[in-house]
Amino acid sequence: MSEHSSEPQLPAPPVPQGRYRAALLDGGLAYSAGMTPRRQGRLVVTGRVGEDLDAAMAAWAAGLAAGNALVAVSEAAGGLDRIKRCVRMTVYVRCTDDFTGLSAVADGASETLAARLGEESLPVRTAVGVRTLPGGAPVEVELIAAVR
Repeated sequence: MSEHSSEPQLPAPPVPQGRYRAALLDGGLAYSAGMTPRRQGRLVVTGRVGEDLDAAMAAWAAGLAAGNALVAVSEAAGGLDRIKRCVRMTVYVRCTDDFTGLSAVADGASETLAARLGEESLPVRTAVGVRTLPGGAPVEVELIAAVR
């Protein structure tokens, strides 16, 4: 489990962990790849929610992953000031079969977006429980943003 502070900081631009782009711009929308809770390329939280992590730590990790996604779409768009609003966010949560607090975990990602861009920029959102994620990450966040 791991490093943890009260509010995730916007990280440096994420570096892809394979053969893909961190984000791309197409047709007035910026799309992020799935982002995990990494700092400087290092996964700082691992584990399964409901077994190794509680919902609060997973929400913090989702906030860090959302910060990575926001940085990625901002880079693709040409800067944070070019993000008009977030349109859609998907939060994948690596969890036990009986864990049902997916929305509470995803709220950590929404809190990061609201803190950086304001409540009015919050996207529609889906939270999905999954068996596994890259590197043992507890969460992965994808973000689509409209660009000015």
